[in-house]
Amino acid sequence: MTPPGRLKVGVIGAGRVGAVLAAALRAAEHEIVGATGVSEDSLTRIDALLPGVPVLEPQEVVERADVVLLTVPDDSIAAVAAGLAALGVWRPGQIAIHASGRWGTEALADASAKGVMTLAIHPAMTFTGTSLDLTRMTGAAFAVSAAAPVLPIAQALVVEMGGEPFVLDDADRPAYHAALVHGANHVVTAVSQAAGQLARLDIERPDRVLGPLVHASIDGALGDAPGAVTTLTGPVVRGDAGTIAAHLAALADQPEILQAYRAMARTTADLALSGGRIGPAAYADVIATLGVDP
Repeated sequence: MTPPGRLKVGVIGAGRVGAVLAAALRAAEHEIVGATGVSEDSLTRIDALLPGVPVLEPQEVVERADVVLLTVPDDSIAAVAAGLAALGVWRPGQIAIHASGRWGTEALADASAKGVMTLAIHPAMTFTGTSLDLTRMTGAAFAVSAAAPVLPIAQALVVEMGGEPFVLDDADRPAYHAALVHGANHVVTAVSQAAGQLARLDIERPDRVLGPLVHASIDGALGDAPGAVTTLTGPVVRGDAGTIAAHLAALADQPEILQAYRAMARTTADLALSGGRIGPAAYADVIATLGVDP
């Protein structure tokens, strides 16, 4: 039996995020009444994070739940919400939540049209889909978007999951999500490329070489004021065009890394110039060496 004041929660899409959010809500004594899962990974996740929760069809999940976590891929949210509306399973007073960073509540418009309260709750955290995520979510920031009357519900659910909510307008969510992707996913790409380059040099533990440097650089960047480059180091801010030329030559046989290096070095030079870390003459030398348009 669901404890007083607790909700019946269903999960449509038991991916890395959905299963973990549901487990966090279960830890807060909400009842998880069902989850959808088709792939082997999803079914394994349900078994591991939501033991005893039945695997159901989407419409059954909605019929049983007070709260529906619609944690499907971003491009499928609106279509799934519309499909459930066409089946007539949404009911007034329910709560529908998606966890996309890109979309606001507009993605759940078809559920809203049926009297459902719609919330957009996005954890600014990367997920593995394991119990480790439950610890990592503690204190993590969650972007919440909702109509003013139901915004406190979104904030309360985030707090129950261990997160710290902040309010974000629907219209600002694409720019917010782009910032997170650029600051996290693209960093992973750069570090992966760098580790691969070190491995090519027969360095057995690229992580030991890169780890302290990457952590120190990120800590410095996060400690800077937004847009500042006071902790930026390297050949670009030194105006060391000769070193940059040597790098380009060394990467000539790796076009993917070379392209990324040129693009990021150009952006770094622009930031260094605007932040007063490099003068116009040195900037011009760097840009000429990179072979990109000034």
